[in-house]
Amino acid sequence: MSARDEVMNRIKSALRDAPVAPEIPRNYRRDSHMGAGQRLDLLVDRLVDYKANVFVVPAADASAKLAELLAGSSSIVVPHGLPESWLAAVKNDAGTVRLQVDSPERRLTVEELDAVDAVVTAAAVAVAETGTIMLDGSPSQGRRVISLVPDRHICLLLAQDIVEVLPEAIARLEPTSPQTWISGPSATSDIELERVEGVHGPRTLDVVILN
Repeated sequence: MSARDEVMNRIKSALRDAPVAPEIPRNYRRDSHMGAGQRLDLLVDRLVDYKANVFVVPAADASAKLAELLAGSSSIVVPHGLPESWLAAVKNDAGTVRLQVDSPERRLTVEELDAVDAVVTAAAVAVAETGTIMLDGSPSQGRRVISLVPDRHICLLLAQDIVEVLPEAIARLEPTSPQTWISGPSATSDIELERVEGVHGPRTLDVVILN
């Protein structure tokens, strides 16, 4: 008998009298009970509690709001599929902000991403109950790395993509997509419960909800 067989036999012997695990109940709620306005208000409340900066603006004002938020920034990165209309006011302010596009043909390095002032992406869906924003790697959201390395993340979210509970959001996502779930700026605490921000991702999160 090999050592592997001996180990496996011991494991089987130890588990022989183990009780059968009960079936996991899956009768949790899978859809919204709230109206659109209630979902929006709840998401804003959760995001603010997580120390994100939240702005609710008409969809037509997306470009102007983005230009306002980027005032004073010298360089930003965007995924190749971000809607051009959102960047119109930023591009019109040529010479002030250096715009870099991360694309399959031109993937920015970690060093290049670390040098920019901010990243701007869209979002796939957001969960009001948990205050979680989800990115799924689609062209308007880009690679996971571009939203994790820069110190500031500006995320534009359509109000129609706010759901109430997590199962609704998961149902909208492709299971094999490279997902990033965001609940406020990156933060952690040491043993003394001292909050430290920006350790595992952006120190600042700006969420622009297009209503």
